[in-house]
Amino acid sequence: MTGTNSARTADASVLDGLRGWFASLLGGVRGLVFAILGLAIVLLIWQGIVWALSVPIYLVPAPTDVLVALYNDRILLAQNAVPTITEAALGFLLGNVVAILVAISFVYNKIVEDLFYPVAILIKTIPIIAVAPVLKIMLGNGIEPKVLIAALICFFPTLVNAVQGFRAVNPQLIELMHVLSASKTQVFRRVRFYAALPYAFAALKVSVTMCVLGAIVGEWIGANSGIGYLILQSMYVFDTPRLFATIIVASLMAIAGFALVTWVEARVIHWDPGETY
Repeated sequence: MTGTNSARTADASVLDGLRGWFASLLGGVRGLVFAILGLAIVLLIWQGIVWALSVPIYLVPAPTDVLVALYNDRILLAQNAVPTITEAALGFLLGNVVAILVAISFVYNKIVEDLFYPVAILIKTIPIIAVAPVLKIMLGNGIEPKVLIAALICFFPTLVNAVQGFRAVNPQLIELMHVLSASKTQVFRRVRFYAALPYAFAALKVSVTMCVLGAIVGEWIGANSGIGYLILQSMYVFDTPRLFATIIVASLMAIAGFALVTWVEARVIHWDPGETY
């Protein structure tokens, strides 16, 4: 009799799990459908206004004109997307790696934090568009200034979140590690690192979209290829359909980066981030 009850309980648990999975799947599909529907409504309104008011194509193109430009210039857009993706990816890696290393030094050395945290804030307050010409003069017209600009944009959000995450540790866990005679390295590897992961991924989701902006700004200052270069070129010749198509490509790059970071986060963090580690 006990075995039968246990089997029924197990079956009920499996069914509850399947119901939960199916409900979450339906919720995700419903959200996607509504997002597509909302976008379609906006595009239809845009198309209708352009047709009704006979807006010249060089001022505001219709969505159909943008789609035609996306198809006709697909090779040109793909070729110019490659350098921008490279610059953004390198800037993302550089900015976030340096930010995490600096955050670790801040957590373990209060003097270093007092000395250099104000400097980090000062760098953040300077508009990136004002820094870009200086970096171009210093580093030339190659890939280096674009990467550094993207890295600067990524640096501050990750620094702030990483410092907060490394310190968002249950004091009882720290005390337990001290009782076990754990070294600072062991405390970091076993406790602080995992406590900081949710904070770090929250910052990475922001910086992965901002690094694309940084690469484009760098290309505006000086480049002969890239999405930023193509935006300027399209603007100068009043090719607004290609200009909008280029903006869409830049947006898709940022969305793809955000989706990639979210995918990695889902596979790295297997616990509830709301719980105190």
